[in-house]
Amino acid sequence: MVKERARILVVGGGYVGMYTALRLTRRLKQELARGEAEVTVVTPDPYMTYQPFLPEAAAGSISPRHVVVPLRRVLPRCRIIIGEATAIDHAKRTATLTTLATAEEGTGTEQLSYDELVLAPGSVSRTLPVPGLADHGIGFKTVEEAIGLRNHVIEQMDIASSTRDPAIRDAALTFVFVGGGYAGVEALGELEDMARYATRYYHNVRPEDMKWILVEASDRVLPEVGEDMGRYTVTELRRRNIDVRLNTRLESCADRVAVLSDGARFPTRTVVWTAGVKPHPILAATDLPRNERGRLKCTPELSVEGTTHAWAAGDAASVPDVTAGAPGKECAPNAQHALRQAKVLGDNIVHSLRGEPLETYAHQYAGSVASLGFHKGVAQVYGRRLKGYPAWFMHRVYHLSRVPTFNRKARVLAEWTLSGLFKREVVSLGSLEHPRAEFELAAGGKDPHNPEGDPKGSS
Repeated sequence: MVKERARILVVGGGYVGMYTALRLTRRLKQELARGEAEVTVVTPDPYMTYQPFLPEAAAGSISPRHVVVPLRRVLPRCRIIIGEATAIDHAKRTATLTTLATAEEGTGTEQLSYDELVLAPGSVSRTLPVPGLADHGIGFKTVEEAIGLRNHVIEQMDIASSTRDPAIRDAALTFVFVGGGYAGVEALGELEDMARYATRYYHNVRPEDMKWILVEASDRVLPEVGEDMGRYTVTELRRRNIDVRLNTRLESCADRVAVLSDGARFPTRTVVWTAGVKPHPILAATDLPRNERGRLKCTPELSVEGTTHAWAAGDAASVPDVTAGAPGKECAPNAQHALRQAKVLGDNIVHSLRGEPLETYAHQYAGSVASLGFHKGVAQVYGRRLKGYPAWFMHRVYHLSRVPTFNRKARVLAEWTLSGLFKREVVSLGSLEHPRAEFELAAGGKDPHNPEGDPKGSS
């Protein structure tokens, strides 16, 4: 039994937000039924995106709707608010929200009171003041960006196939990826694999006509899988004629020309930015303590340091790693920790409400797996290194076991099975990004999102 009625506010509907809310509804099932507790989830999207599947969704191995998990279905006992928290005054236990109806009503922001706060807003792309990046860069953090990038790559192949201008053809077939972490390497590996497969259906585009360039500012890629597997990854990518440039930065991409710090210049219509993430801006709009990187200072019990009734985990939290030998080490902000932190976080909130001792979060890092395309991968799990097909197979098995709900597991497994039996689909649906463009042209207007008047293109 909880000591008093508790209003629990969860900010964020990602890994930590969804799994914490799910844990709370299971542990507080009777209290929720009696009205002694209430769980509210504030999230900008009505779904949780399983980000490790974004590269496969971009390559067409998985349908986009199977990469996301609808929150209203998974959390039927929670109140779901589609909106964003713009400020939090924890001293007064209030959160300032904007919702989809805020602009329509014209009443301004809303104030929501709470008793327990869970901050799990995740992270946003960390960009640099690179000339032209805001105009021409493509992100790779959401399912919309993944599908948009797939459509864009295939559309560039269509442009190259139909143009007579060698400069336009060369720019269309040059793809620059900035960032050698998971997102950049996996997205590059999967999309290059897909594009190479697609060339068999083009009469005048061959795999060797395309230029795939990976730009990484440090001296290694995929640091999570170890130095040896990082070197193997670079060797494997270069064997596929992918130009991997280490210790190199993107200086500019203005006028559709990628200028690198080593002096190289590449006319290109595709610059994919995956160079890291930073804490969500909402953390700066709170009165809670943060570290020098902008993440919330947390205790090993996942409460915010120096406060009561405030909790955090995942990308937003700086959680001490109690399994590390050296003091001061923090848990890496990755999915492996986030999934496990959410369970402890949910349990500790229940313990706090019931006046019970709190649990300490302790998880020793198990390792990492990464896909480099169909039947290609690298892995380092519990000190054992795998590469090629075994690593790729482990990548799929691991993430299939981690994707939420049995429904999603079954659908993803069915799609993988069918993709092994039938040929890959390589069609661009760029018009989905501007669905009203063709009708507006027919009606005599012009789509404001597509000022060039192209009813089909995504570029």
